[in-house]
Amino acid sequence: MAAEAAKALGGTSRLGVDIGGTFTDAALLVGSKVFSTKVLTTHDAPERGVLQSIDKVLADASMKLSEVDIFIHGTTLATNALIERKGAKIAMLTTEGARDVVEVALSYRFDLFDLTIDLPTPLVERSLRLPIRERIGYRGRTLVPLNEEDILRCVERIREENIESLAICFLHSFENDAHEKRAREIIRQHLPDLPVSISSEVAGEIREYERFTTTTANAYVQPLMAAYLDRLEQRLQESGLKAPFLLMLSDGGLTDVGTAKKYPIRLVESGPAGGAMFAAAIARQEKLGDVVSFDMGGTTAKICMINSGEPETARDFEVARVYRFKKGSGLPLRVPVINMVEIGAGGGSIAHRDSLGRISVGPESAGSQPGPAAYGRGGTKPTVSDADLVLGRINPAGFAGGRMALDLDAARKAISLVGDTGGLSADEAAAGIIEVVEENMASAARVHAIECGKSIISRTLVAFGGAAPLHAAGVARKIGMGSFVVPPSAGVGSAVGFFFSPIAFELATSRHKLLAEISTEDLNDLLASMESQVLPLVEKVARSAKLYRRYRCSMRYVGQGHEIEVEIPLPLPKSDISGHLKELFEEKYQLVYGRKLPGAEVEALSWALWIGTASPALDAVDAPDTTYEPSPKSTRRIYDTYSYDWIECAVYWREDLRPGAVLAGPAVIEESETTTFVPGGMSARILGTGAIFCTELTESRAAEEAREVIHA
Repeated sequence: MAAEAAKALGGTSRLGVDIGGTFTDAALLVGSKVFSTKVLTTHDAPERGVLQSIDKVLADASMKLSEVDIFIHGTTLATNALIERKGAKIAMLTTEGARDVVEVALSYRFDLFDLTIDLPTPLVERSLRLPIRERIGYRGRTLVPLNEEDILRCVERIREENIESLAICFLHSFENDAHEKRAREIIRQHLPDLPVSISSEVAGEIREYERFTTTTANAYVQPLMAAYLDRLEQRLQESGLKAPFLLMLSDGGLTDVGTAKKYPIRLVESGPAGGAMFAAAIARQEKLGDVVSFDMGGTTAKICMINSGEPETARDFEVARVYRFKKGSGLPLRVPVINMVEIGAGGGSIAHRDSLGRISVGPESAGSQPGPAAYGRGGTKPTVSDADLVLGRINPAGFAGGRMALDLDAARKAISLVGDTGGLSADEAAAGIIEVVEENMASAARVHAIECGKSIISRTLVAFGGAAPLHAAGVARKIGMGSFVVPPSAGVGSAVGFFFSPIAFELATSRHKLLAEISTEDLNDLLASMESQVLPLVEKVARSAKLYRRYRCSMRYVGQGHEIEVEIPLPLPKSDISGHLKELFEEKYQLVYGRKLPGAEVEALSWALWIGTASPALDAVDAPDTTYEPSPKSTRRIYDTYSYDWIECAVYWREDLRPGAVLAGPAVIEESETTTFVPGGMSARILGTGAIFCTELTESRAAEEAREVIHA
């Protein structure tokens, strides 16, 4: 790793734990060696699964928790609370006349032809959206003073309703936050233990609906996340942890527990973000150029575009969709995130017949309890993992490093539920399930690439997570991609990805002005004010490590409804800042839309400041000079989904394969946390890093067809 980044992270032994929907993954990095393990997620008390995974991985490394230099954690608890509506009972103080902003939303129907459409239900019921007489104008001037008597009346209402958390969302507070801060001060004087989230701090940007929903979501999950982090921190300290305890943010940065408890909404995609950072680190190390991150676990599959070694990012995210795959059907969050698509396609995704009798997979998942039928924990519904087991892709005695035996008979019985209704054998039904789930993931990847405006066929697929290496070949072929990579420690990729994330925090705020009205002095004052808020959050964790800054501005032509975000290179010019900004905007606008609007005025809406350390990097490893053909440790029969017949397949153990090994499919490469399937027509080569690089020996028919469609 880079010396500066290693110094920032505090030593050479790092422990990462990621809570997923089915498994909790732990990875321990000691020098250059990674120890890893997977345990079933304990949803009733997530910290129990975390501690179980830590105990197992430390035992494998013959280490004590007190010897760990840093602990990094990622979790989906905030996301699950929003999806399952299991957060706190909250109230919202808002400007009189604006209580229905979260209900009216954008007056947008995401499905024009569904007459029974279900719109997202606000997190706070209408009777608890409490109006306050106050008004800040859109330029930040006080139009109506804050009525403090209204707030005092609300204090009594909050007590009567046993409110557990409070959101304060006033109009135009992004321009002037004085009223929100004063309201919070009054609330704290009378209710000192009540968590309070104010919109100017949680999401201080223009557009009140997104700002209000983000703030109420932060308040909704805050008590849950604070209680969980307090319990976990206490248990870790009792177990001997002396190292810093950091949390993974949704944008790929790391922060401390205090900041995470204040802004838990920043953790909604913390686990998947670790996976994207892992894929980015692999792409840089292997010099793969632009890649596609493919993370498939037990519950979901996540796909992200990695460009020049950096994940694609966004400032908007949607959670808890009423219609899982329909944009606009969920709660919009205005927080910095790594831009990825997530679908209900994991090893535990349940297969069924739809109303037309077709095989359908997901989005429902068996999770960790009861889990797939093969787990022997009471599950009876057919899942993707059951199908993989029936097809012979998974060794029933070698799952999870041999710590968890799988029940093949139970899996076959469950799969037969799908086959019997369609006149298919269990083998054919299992093959159909695999075909459908791989097409679902390939389709999601295609659409995501189009939405990002990126080409996908020329990229390499980076596959990780417990289930992705089993399905990477099928997904790559359906997309038309010619290669995929399975990195070392792929089964716990998200947890390993935490090690390659910078300590960082990003703040955005809106200042709506014509570029012609912006002076260098005004801009320097704004950026200095933002830095005074961000720098303390980073410095207390980064210690003496060198910090870097990135500035971005969201701009648009006057009269347009939406803006584009523009990176502002440093250093800033000492004069003609407005002309410099306009030049940067029109260059980006030309790139996005193919033209400029001559003579049109440009306005700035929001500014974002990112401060962080350098991203740790994997050391480069030279490719081996020679190659060799390894001998398989055994063979077994697998069901080929291309010929729909059983074939003999070579079986290899990954740790036996030295760099330079070259093998041809059909083959399976087994390891403790996952299995890589190499179909016939593909070749696998072990790189100097130990990564498995798979390529087509001859271009498959699916790849040819995909290329023909694209070029047409």
